[in-house]
Amino acid sequence: MSKYNGEQVLVVPREAFNAVGAFNGVRRNPQDYLAAFLKPGVARYMDRELAENSPEFKQLIAYAIFCHRGRILAYSRTSKGGESRLHDKWSLGIGGHINPADGLTDSIATYLAGMEREIREEITIPAAGAQELYAIINDDTDEVGSVHLGIVHRFELAGEEVSANEKKLDNLGFHTLEELATELYPKLESWSAICVDALRADRA
Repeated sequence: MSKYNGEQVLVVPREAFNAVGAFNGVRRNPQDYLAAFLKPGVARYMDRELAENSPEFKQLIAYAIFCHRGRILAYSRTSKGGESRLHDKWSLGIGGHINPADGLTDSIATYLAGMEREIREEITIPAAGAQELYAIINDDTDEVGSVHLGIVHRFELAGEEVSANEKKLDNLGFHTLEELATELYPKLESWSAICVDALRADRA
């Protein structure tokens, strides 16, 4: 039996990523990538176990970061999480895969429904304020990153009353960008380190 219990996840061929512009690191035009990926016939669902071992495809991951008055939500991943390669790492990202229950593959509504579902499953938050489609991140030098693409959304929360709904999220709390860029930086998963670098560049 599959270690992922037959989960189906939304993927795009690496050729589609290459066509828009392959890169390592961060790009600040995620809307261009999403528009290309969600054209009819490009994205499709695939068995997750197969996708995890198929670098010719990229799994689309909704990766939301939450801020409040200059502080950023972060947490450490426990062994309760499904991705063993990320255990004991710190992360800024809330979210995950897009699944068939979220809708048709060639629709931005499907993608957004998946993002909202993942957020609801993982955390309880106060009413969100402004949201922006912030960036797209890729790290082909990393075993996990080689088969995933992160679509980063940045939320500004009305307050800091955030709680975890899943045991895999430990030490959930807000940190200054300076804290994330110094003592916590060596512990960050690669995508979160990329996000911290981008947020620091915004302030420069």
